[in-house]
Amino acid sequence: MKNLLKLLSFALIVTFLSSCDDDDVVAPVAPTNTIVDVAVNNDLSSLVAAVTRADLAGTLSGDGPFTVFAPTNAAFQELLDSNADWNSLEDIPVETLKSVLLFHVLSGTVAAGDLSDTYVSTLSTGPNDEALSLQVEVTGGIEFNGDASPVTTDVEASNGIVHVIDKVMLPPNVVSLALNNAGFTSLVAALTDSRHTTDFVGVLSGTGPFTVFAPTNAAFQALLDSNTDWNSIADVPVATLEAVLLYHVVGANVQAGQLTNGDVATLGGTITIDLTNGAQIVTSSDQTVNIIVVDVQGTNGVIHGIDTVLLP
Repeated sequence: MKNLLKLLSFALIVTFLSSCDDDDVVAPVAPTNTIVDVAVNNDLSSLVAAVTRADLAGTLSGDGPFTVFAPTNAAFQELLDSNADWNSLEDIPVETLKSVLLFHVLSGTVAAGDLSDTYVSTLSTGPNDEALSLQVEVTGGIEFNGDASPVTTDVEASNGIVHVIDKVMLPPNVVSLALNNAGFTSLVAALTDSRHTTDFVGVLSGTGPFTVFAPTNAAFQALLDSNTDWNSIADVPVATLEAVLLYHVVGANVQAGQLTNGDVATLGGTITIDLTNGAQIVTSSDQTVNIIVVDVQGTNGVIHGIDTVLLP
C-alpha cells in the first residue's frame, strides 16, 4: 500500500510539472526607485500620504523625468497647523492638495547645481491653464517661493530627482509674487501706502484674473528722480500714485505670447502694445517702455516686469 501511495504521489508531481510550460513561469519583479519610492525610503510619509490622497502616485511613478521639491513631515505638520480646520491631510480639499503638490513638481531633471535666480514653470496651473511660476533664488543661499529652503538635495530617482525642503510651498497670487521678489520692493511700498483710498492689496488678492505690468525698483527710483520734491514714495501725492498704479493693471490674464499690436484697456486708462522692436508699451503720455521680464504666472494673474513706471 505504501509503495502504491508513493507511485501515485510521484505521478501527480510529474503530471503537474509537465503541465507547466514556460508561459507559466513568473519572473521576479525588479525593484523600482521612482520618486514615490524615494519618498517612501526617506521617511517622507506625509508626502506619500498626500500624494496618495491627491491620486498623484501614478503620475510621479511614471516615466517623467520630474524634479520634485519634497516637504518634510514637519513641513506638512506646519501646513496643518496654519489652518484651524485642518487636523489631518484628510481635511484639506483634494483639489487644493493636488494644486499644492503639483506646485512642487517640475518637468525635467534640475539638479541643485543647475539652479539659478529665475522663475520656473511647475505642473500646477492657474488662469487659462497656464503653468504657475515658482521663484528660485540662489544668491546668498538657495530659497524657493520666498521662504522654503533645501534640507537635502540631488536624491536621484529612476524617473527624476528629489530635493527635500523644509516647507510646503503654497501657490502664490500676484501680490505674493511681488512680495517675494526683492526687485519689486518699491512696487510693494507703492501698493501698501497707508494713504490709499483703494485697497490695492485686497483687489489684487482677489479672484482676478489680472495682468500686472510691474516696474522694477530702478524704474521707481527714476520716477522719484524726475521730481525734486519726491525723495520717497510717500512724497508722491496719493491721487497721483493711485492713478499710476491703476494704469499698470489689466483685467485679464495675458501672457507675453498673447500680446498683439494695439490698444489695451487698463484699470486706469489705455496703453498701446508695440511689438515692432521687441515687447514695448506706449503710454498716453508718449512714453515707450520695455517689457523686460515676462510670464511670471500666479494663481490669479500674471506679472510682466517693465523698466519704467507707466504714466497716464
